[in-house]
Amino acid sequence: MLLGNGTTLQAIIDNIENGNLDARINLVVSDNENAFALLRAKKANIPTYIIKNKTTEEIDVELDSLLKNYDIDLIVLVGYLKLIGKRLVSNYTIINTHPSLLPKFGGKGMYGMNVHTAVVESREKISGPTVHFVNDKYDEGNIISQSIVELAENETPESLSSKVQAAEKIQLIEVLKEFISKK
Repeated sequence: MLLGNGTTLQAIIDNIENGNLDARINLVVSDNENAFALLRAKKANIPTYIIKNKTTEEIDVELDSLLKNYDIDLIVLVGYLKLIGKRLVSNYTIINTHPSLLPKFGGKGMYGMNVHTAVVESREKISGPTVHFVNDKYDEGNIISQSIVELAENETPESLSSKVQAAEKIQLIEVLKEFISKK
C-alpha cells in the first residue's frame, strides 16, 4: 500500500530484478489514484488496486476480500497513512516503515516532513528509519529493525528526510531478506 513518489517500491522492484532479493510483488494497493507508485508498479507489470472505501472498517473488509484472491505472505506498508483494521492485522503479517526511531515521533499525523521537522526542532542528535510490525494502533507494533542516522549541526527537515529515506531503503531490503530466509 503506497502513497506518493514510490521510490521505496522502486527500490524493492530493482532489488528483485537484479537478483538481490528473492521475492515477488503480487499486488500494489493505494488509496490515492494519483500515487506515482502505481505507475512504477504498472511499468514493472505488477497488478495494482485503488481502495474505494474511506473508513478503517470499510477498507478492512474491502482489502481482506481482495487479498484472498492473491498469494500474500507479507504486506509491506511504505507511505500508507491510514490505520489498518483488525481483520487485516489478524489475517496477515504486516510491516511498516516509519521515518523516525520509534517510539519517538510516532503516532497519528507523524509521517514524512512532519516527523523530520519535529526531530530537527527537538534538536535530536540521531534519527533514522524504523521497520515494525503493524497492529491496530499507529506506530505501536513491535520493532523489527532500526537504522541510525546522525543529524548534522545545520540539519534541515529536507536534508534529514533524504538521509533517512536512503537508509530506509537499505534497511527494508535487509528486513525483507530476513523474512524470506525464515520462510
